[in-house]
Amino acid sequence: MDRSKLYRRFRTLLIANRGEIACRVIRTARAMGLRTVAVYSEADRDAMHVALADEAVLLGPARARDSYLNVERLIDAAKKTGAEAVHPGYGFLSENAEFAQGCFDAGLVFVGPTAGMMNAMGSKSGSKALMEKAGVPLVPGYHGEAQDEATLAKAAEKAGFPVLVKASAGGGGRGMRIVRSADELAPAIVSAKREAKAAFGDDRMLIEKYVDNPRHIEVQVIGDSHGNLLSLFERECTLQRRHQKVIEEAPSPTLNAAQREAVCAAARKAAGAVNYVGAGTIEFVSDGKDVFFIEMNTRLQVEHPVTELITGIDLVEWQLRVAFGEALPLKQDEIRLNGHAVEARVYAENPTKNFMPSVGKISTWRLPAEGGGLRIDAGYGEGDAVSPYYDAMLAKMIAWAPTRDVAIERLNRGLEESDVRGIVTNIPFLSALMTHPKVRANAIDTGFIERELAVLTQASPAPGELEFCAAVAAVINDERQAAQGDADSPWQTFGWMPVGRRQRSFSFRVGHGPEQKVALNYGSGPSTLVIGERELAFAVVPKDGGFDLTLDGVRSSVTAVIDGHELYLRTRNGRFDLHWVDPFGGESEEHVGEDKIAAPLPGTVVAVLAEEGARLDKGAPILTLEVMKMEQTLRAPYAGVLKSIKCKVGDIVQEGVELAVVEPSGE
Repeated sequence: MDRSKLYRRFRTLLIANRGEIACRVIRTARAMGLRTVAVYSEADRDAMHVALADEAVLLGPARARDSYLNVERLIDAAKKTGAEAVHPGYGFLSENAEFAQGCFDAGLVFVGPTAGMMNAMGSKSGSKALMEKAGVPLVPGYHGEAQDEATLAKAAEKAGFPVLVKASAGGGGRGMRIVRSADELAPAIVSAKREAKAAFGDDRMLIEKYVDNPRHIEVQVIGDSHGNLLSLFERECTLQRRHQKVIEEAPSPTLNAAQREAVCAAARKAAGAVNYVGAGTIEFVSDGKDVFFIEMNTRLQVEHPVTELITGIDLVEWQLRVAFGEALPLKQDEIRLNGHAVEARVYAENPTKNFMPSVGKISTWRLPAEGGGLRIDAGYGEGDAVSPYYDAMLAKMIAWAPTRDVAIERLNRGLEESDVRGIVTNIPFLSALMTHPKVRANAIDTGFIERELAVLTQASPAPGELEFCAAVAAVINDERQAAQGDADSPWQTFGWMPVGRRQRSFSFRVGHGPEQKVALNYGSGPSTLVIGERELAFAVVPKDGGFDLTLDGVRSSVTAVIDGHELYLRTRNGRFDLHWVDPFGGESEEHVGEDKIAAPLPGTVVAVLAEEGARLDKGAPILTLEVMKMEQTLRAPYAGVLKSIKCKVGDIVQEGVELAVVEPSGE
């Protein structure tokens, strides 16, 4: 293959992706003087990456297969706009050999490895055979071509339960199941194959011995077309949920210097087996003593910023320079490790409801400013819509410091100062994770989050005097801002009057709990708040995003967001959601019952798991939906009889549509 056609200088780059990674690539490309082209689906017309690019092309409808996964439309978009190169980002077609080859055949530079390298390393089974030949340590298991149930069952028995059933072409935890006994194997394979086919168009499986209490360690590598291949230290990605990374850090706090050099050398050997060109990651699993090769990701990783912060290297810039045909600017012994970095992935999801994805319009987006060791890589902002069609990641928050402890403190402070409203996010969950003593002590494994889930998702503390007084201040402050009067006038203070005193009553509720009444006394003299039998001196100084509240001589900083009668507050005691009860009465709320078996979000029915007329125990599976590229199983809310199923496999259902009816047993 002619290398001059593979790697050459270009001026216009099309980014075949969306969201945070598209924004990330666009920023570096533009800083390098390149013209950028975005692509988008109908659901992403107003997305941030579209606005950032110099030009944008509509690919098609919202579903990824009709837009971001459509190779022909992507290549046509490049031709229409005069783009000479394509950056695939991560996810979607980033590890698709046909796409890489299609770009080459169309005369485009693909910013990544060749189709041949992808085929060699992108297949989990094929890469394991290659690594075995190269002498890279492997987890015991099966990675052959035969895919019949008997072969896979025999391989699982030989490896010994528990085993991991894993999509050969997969990633991000999709098409992956832990199987702890022989009778669980067949249904796990069926489910994993179905999910893998939907996500990757390839349902081939491999079997691996499941390492109990494992750690996930990966090494960043990058090679150029001149035969240079470097490792840029390792990352620890042990904090995962359902095989998807939640927190990543670099370097690994688990490895000593000798272990670090050994795993990096193994990674270079692995990538060198295919003369790798481009950025990639060699992933390993550790049982605490030994390290085993899992797979290679032939693309940029979500967590690449932690490597950038400890090395001072812009990996996207290096990717583009390699695509230009340039040699890597540093040699292996010139790469220095400096400090520690930790990254948290901010998702639109509800940790208290089994991490159900959250969709809607972002009404408030307040993340701390970058600087002081804090970096924000975002793909969304205030006013943007989060759709149900794609991955739910909104942004990444990354902190650097000279030491791990300080980096964690900086990251947690950034999370505590973040407020995103209109949708539900995992920010409180991430903060709980970063403050967990076992995380601080690095006493973790990949099952840590599942074991500690009850602690990490426990309800916020009940609001106290400070929070209810802050709620009053928030309402009055909001009313004053709406009046848009003269901020310096005494008439714009909290009810100031030259003579006399008046009282105003407020009622607040948390969830469906009882109302808490608070009375504001104002007029001539200082304002006070009355809660129960206590009367507290009260003063407020508004500031951006909230106010300073002085209560009985103690000043506190409060963040407040108001959406109608819904109040969100952040005080020194934590985060609180309160409802301001309509002072004129007449409030009525319709609540969808927890017992209704309805689509939580728009999705596709991929399996019906029970028959009409069947007697079901509480929690019995009824059907499975594919939502945001992940499967969600809907279960019986109580013991009873399945009276009817109102959908079939393949149906595309909208949010809130009732899908099944269970008649309670009456027990």
